[in-house]
Amino acid sequence: MSTYTIVTGANGEIGHSLLEKLHAAGRTIIAIDLNPLHEHHAAMCTHVFSGHMGDVTNHELYNSLEQFDLDEVYHLAALLSTSAERNPELAQKVNVGGTLNLLELARKTGKRMQRPVKFLFPSTIAIYGFPSLTEKNRAGAVTEDEYTLGRTMYGINKLYCEQLGRYYDELYMRLAPTKEHGWVDFRGVRFPGLISAFTVPTGGTSDYAPEMLHAAAQGKSYSCFVREDAQIPFMAMPDGVDALMNLAAAPKENLTRHIYNIAAFAPTAAQIAGQVKSLFPDADITFAPDVNRQAIVDSWCADVNDNAARNDWGWNANYGFEECFRDYLAPNIKQRYA
Repeated sequence: MSTYTIVTGANGEIGHSLLEKLHAAGRTIIAIDLNPLHEHHAAMCTHVFSGHMGDVTNHELYNSLEQFDLDEVYHLAALLSTSAERNPELAQKVNVGGTLNLLELARKTGKRMQRPVKFLFPSTIAIYGFPSLTEKNRAGAVTEDEYTLGRTMYGINKLYCEQLGRYYDELYMRLAPTKEHGWVDFRGVRFPGLISAFTVPTGGTSDYAPEMLHAAAQGKSYSCFVREDAQIPFMAMPDGVDALMNLAAAPKENLTRHIYNIAAFAPTAAQIAGQVKSLFPDADITFAPDVNRQAIVDSWCADVNDNAARNDWGWNANYGFEECFRDYLAPNIKQRYA
């Protein structure tokens, strides 16, 4: 009997890359997204749920999914930072309610199969929150257990879901007369700002980096919505997808925690602009900070300490700052607008 890998949010930036990697690895994939998949990606999946049936808050979806034996769930579907700030009630419904629904599906399936279902969860640096820029600069690279006081709805949602996952893995119904926990093997990474060469930025809080590149490649001027000294960590999209799959492949006994920081590079906005101008000498980049968006970026960490991921499952980014822009982003974005 076939066992399946579920990917929610399959039509998003991470989803497309993950589908390709999972398909290449021979996985049998169930894709879930509100929007229909392009036929190229749909052909990689045995089942695709979209529209009303691709809504992670829709309980009809789970009635259909309960028939499948599952190996892994990659739960990517979420309302991201900017959208969540504009509609916090919907963010709570999708980000928390959707995650709870998927955890319940994994738990029930694991118990029925009598083995844990791996649950891979992309969290975010938005779970960190600093009361002042001075404190942020003093903290430097933060560990997983420092400054976890998110100041956006998205970050608060994600931090709660990290704890939900830990509960389902270790503690679920601990007063029950029989063992009810342990049917979910919950693992997650806290992503920095992810930069993709193949998708157009959609106005996210960390999108100033890719927006600079896309504007420069089109010969357009760009007014950056953060200050020149604004600093958060970033990562190339391929490294983010590899991190999820490498964490999924790690032996459970090697893992010392459920949620891991992962790092690649952490430039200032001015350094990003300099890198873009080195690749596109005619790039016209100015800075006109938006007070509210700048405040969100200032509340996020300047960098993360990812020693736990490096020690437990051999994490290491393939793309550094210069390599990411020179070898991955610039050639592909140039080709897009050629």
